[in-house]
Amino acid sequence: MLATNKKAMACILTSPSPTPQEDYAAKELRHYLHMITGALFTIVTEKSDAYPSVIAIGQAAATLGLTHDEKLGIDAFTVRTMGKNIGIVGGKRGVIYGVYELLEHMGCRFFTSLCEKIPVTPELELPQIDTTQKPVLEYRAHNYREFTQFSRFAVKNRINSGNVREDFGGGVQYAWFVHTFDTEILDPEEHFDKNPEYFSMVKGKRLKEFTQLCLTNPDVVKIAIQKVEAALREKPHCTVISVSANDWYNFCTCPTCAEIDEREGTNAASLIWFVNQIAEAINAEFPHVVIDTLAYQHTRQAPKTLRPHPNVCIRLCTIEACFAHPLDACDDDSRKTARPDGTRTHIIEDLADWARVCDRLYIWDYTTGFAHYPAPHANWGVLQPNMQAFVRYNSKGIFEQACGAIGGSTDLNELRAYVLAKLLWDCNCDVKKHMQEFCDFYYGAAAPYILEYIQTLTDKVNRDNIHTGFNEQCDKAYLTDEMLDIYDAIFDKAEAAVVGDAVRHMRIAKARLSLRWVRMKNAQMLKGIINPDEINQFFTDWRAHGLTRIDEWAGVENTLRAMLDGKWRGVEYYRHWTDEGPERL
Repeated sequence: MLATNKKAMACILTSPSPTPQEDYAAKELRHYLHMITGALFTIVTEKSDAYPSVIAIGQAAATLGLTHDEKLGIDAFTVRTMGKNIGIVGGKRGVIYGVYELLEHMGCRFFTSLCEKIPVTPELELPQIDTTQKPVLEYRAHNYREFTQFSRFAVKNRINSGNVREDFGGGVQYAWFVHTFDTEILDPEEHFDKNPEYFSMVKGKRLKEFTQLCLTNPDVVKIAIQKVEAALREKPHCTVISVSANDWYNFCTCPTCAEIDEREGTNAASLIWFVNQIAEAINAEFPHVVIDTLAYQHTRQAPKTLRPHPNVCIRLCTIEACFAHPLDACDDDSRKTARPDGTRTHIIEDLADWARVCDRLYIWDYTTGFAHYPAPHANWGVLQPNMQAFVRYNSKGIFEQACGAIGGSTDLNELRAYVLAKLLWDCNCDVKKHMQEFCDFYYGAAAPYILEYIQTLTDKVNRDNIHTGFNEQCDKAYLTDEMLDIYDAIFDKAEAAVVGDAVRHMRIAKARLSLRWVRMKNAQMLKGIINPDEINQFFTDWRAHGLTRIDEWAGVENTLRAMLDGKWRGVEYYRHWTDEGPERL
């Protein structure tokens, strides 16, 4: 027994000099054992005859004959029952993951930062467990609100993005993070008037606004090398730096850049040539640093013969993909992108091509509708098959871009975030089981209806072969009045099931905001019906749930204004969709 009659029969053993991560892991285990058993567990640095059993963490597990194989990496771990004892070893992050694995084996679940399922029993038996786990993905990240704002919660779900605190295991640290040509290397406002040749030539003219870099200009290469070196010296803890194009087209078509791209059959060629020069130049001083660049929109296709430097990571972006059907099954040819010679490729073809030419492939995937965060996003059926495809084609890191609103959003995002975290750790996990467990606890008696709603939404897009992207309006064929009536009928049953359960009722009401938003927006835009009282009530309820932005790039004020003004989105008030900038509270 680990505990009996609310008395601890085991202690938690650590080294006399535990690492910060071992110390945290031990304290987390102690906390949850307290909650499970009501017994007071003790952390010790030497075995004691007072306790029949020990749970040995990290270096202390060597006393049981268990050590971590450093070749497995910092995310790997082993949890093993050894006679009357348990040993937990792992890398810097892995030792913490091992503790959570043991707790999950005992029945704990970490669904959200505010919703954990902790079994309660005064009699806790020694569990029989022997597992060693090493994730395929070295980089596992998404930006759902709770995972970015609460790193203690993120590490419970084995996310290792850069926001995770060091004593919680830390994460993959970027010195610069995407779209860095003008923000980090050469600002056209500062340099264009004196050196227009540094910037992209489009239709024979150098551009100052919405420009890119001239990637074959030798001075640009030198400046980029200097800027990268300076950034890495300033941030020696960082292991990745993104050297990547700005978030628009207008790539350089000067004769030298165009020649490389045409010869290699992709506009990614001049980019890789450029990034390779930087990687080669910094390799001696920073051999541990990876230069990350984007295979994104005009640079999505792989080159014929040019190969990325060993220290270059290609991050393929799925922005054009259909998110209603798996990448390797979708038949929507409109989502192909063009090579310089006019031929077009599907995203799955590009994924396969990059896998052949690149030893370190990362993915930037999209998991929400950015134009209308609340709108139901019909991607439930692709989460696992797409993750499996990324891994099958040798991806080493995945970022799932989500609703980035500071207050989060609706559309069952808590469930989606949880499932994605499980898939990032193990793309072959039992998704159905994870969804069932989450819904049973988070939505209580309404769980069957939440799952019925998800299935109804997914069946509709599959049955009618409806395609959906990352930035759709609300007028999709699975969001008609007829379908909204069906969804609302399901939510009626969900609400009825949790009458008297204030917490679950609140969660259902929050989830139902998605349907209210779509009805209101479609009435405004498709029927010309604008009801100010309804609009004000919606926004009042939206704020009552702590929610903020509805649109990725427009604040609530401009979204409300657009509702009254007959516009789909608040970004329509700007010259460019980025003009309002990121959300600030």
